[in-house]
Order: sequence, then C-alpha cells, then structure tokens
Amino acid sequence: MEPSIVSYDKLMDGYRAYLLMERGLSQNTRMAYTADVEKFAAWAAADPECPPLQRMREEHLQAFAASLHDLGISPRTQARIISGLRSFYRYLLLEQRVEADPTAMLESPRLGQHLPEVLTLDEINAMEAAIDLGKPEGQRNLAIIETLYSCGLRVSELCTLAMSRVWLDDRALLVEGKGSKQRMVPMSDQAVRQIDLYLADRPAPKPGEEDILFLNRRGRRLTRVMVFYIVRTLAELAGIRRPISPHTLRHSFATHLIEGGANLRAIQMMLGHESIGTTQIYLHTDTSSLRREILAHHPRAHQ
Repeated sequence: MEPSIVSYDKLMDGYRAYLLMERGLSQNTRMAYTADVEKFAAWAAADPECPPLQRMREEHLQAFAASLHDLGISPRTQARIISGLRSFYRYLLLEQRVEADPTAMLESPRLGQHLPEVLTLDEINAMEAAIDLGKPEGQRNLAIIETLYSCGLRVSELCTLAMSRVWLDDRALLVEGKGSKQRMVPMSDQAVRQIDLYLADRPAPKPGEEDILFLNRRGRRLTRVMVFYIVRTLAELAGIRRPISPHTLRHSFATHLIEGGANLRAIQMMLGHESIGTTQIYLHTDTSSLRREILAHHPRAHQ
C-alpha cells in the first residue's frame, strides 16, 4: 500500500525530532540538514508540476542537483546539500513515508577542480537526430536543444523565454537571467529555423501563457524537470552514457566558442556571468583539450 501524503510541516517536525533524538546531532548540524531540505522544497514549490516530497522520483532529484550547479554553487556545497537530502529520504524510508529512496542512485559532484561536462558537436547532432519529428512534441524538442546549445541559455531562462523577446528576423533574443538582469543573445541560423518551424504548429496557449515560447501539449510552459527529462532521454537515445543535463548544452556552447577563438569577455556577456572568473573555467577546459592534442602529436611526448 502506497504511503499516505502528509503535510510538509509534519514531515519536517518528524525529521527534526529524528535528528535530535535518534541521531543526537548538534544544533548547527541539525539546522544545516533541515536547511538543505528547505532548499529542495523551495525549488520544488516553484515548479507547479513537481509532486509532493513523498512522491519525488530520481529525475526530480537529478534536476535539482543540476540547478545547484547552474546557480554557481561550489561542488563541495553541492555535495553537502545532496548529503542532507539523502539523510532526509533515509528518514522517510525508515518511517515508511516513502516506498523507495529517490536519492539512492544520485551522484555527488566530484570535489577538487571541477571541469564542466562537454558534448562534442557530433554528440549534439546525434541527440537532435534521435528526435522523432513525427510526434507532436518533436519539432518543439528540436528547437529546445538547438536554442540551449546555440544560445547558451540556462534552463530557467529557456522555460520563461517570451515570444515578444525573440526576434527571428534580427536573429537575436532577450533573456532575463539571474537577479532579473537582461542580456541580448545572438541566435544561430539553425536556432532561428527550428523555432520558426515550431511556431507553425505551437499549441494553443492557456490564459497567462500567451507570450511563453515553449509550451507543453496542454498549452502551459515547460518546467525545468520536463526540460531535464527531454535532454536526458535524447542523450540516452543518442548513445551518450555520461550524465547529461540542460546545463551541459550551455557548457558546450561556451567551450566550443573558446575553442573557436571567441573573446572571453564576449562569452561572459552571452552567458550572463557577473564575474569574468566564472567564465574562465572554460579556459581550463580548452587547455585540457589542447594538452591531449599535444601529448598525442608532439614528438617529445613519445620519447
């Protein structure tokens, strides 16, 4: 029998008592653990299609973990937050509040210097080729992949992208990023073409969603979890075995620009990074690629 749903407050009251009475943790540790759950709960509450905490699945936890990376949170802090969620779901499993632990297969980020996961152009093309254009959502998904990759958008920016801020004729779009800061991003011919094809068969929007570009079949805006699921499914169909998220396409956008010789400041502006230091991680990625090329082809590497 599936466990009955109880209120968030009741779950948290029980969890706090468990941390104090059964695990005997200090006040600071208890506060840190509950703060981790509160972060996840706030993230879920912002997504109307997210289920209650007791009905969360692995893909929801993976999407949340990807969002932590998107916010620029350090790998060490990401690992601590994920550890806090594991503790919470172990408690729910112990109390028979959930049937299975959705964090069981959730991986923590590697500590130390973290270089972003990057897709090759062939892998991105393979993901796009895996899309079934015969399905109603096929052209939309193709436009989504191309927009994430060609424009370097965050998944939250893609979900809230307004039609009135996409100028196909001018090949540019206006994004509202972190802190409501706006930036203009140029669009590739491929992104323009795929969005134009999608608009020809875009679902009728529900009230309040008229200006949202990407909609589900019911005419409502896509959620971050839905986009995460689309990207992960296409990566699997394309035979990509590494963990992939919408943010991987953003990383690939920046890395391919660096490899092509683009100016770091220009990439900073297109990504909406407040600090150039955040953008400089892609220099390390490019350096790693360059090192592999040197070791493979330089005569001194074979002596």
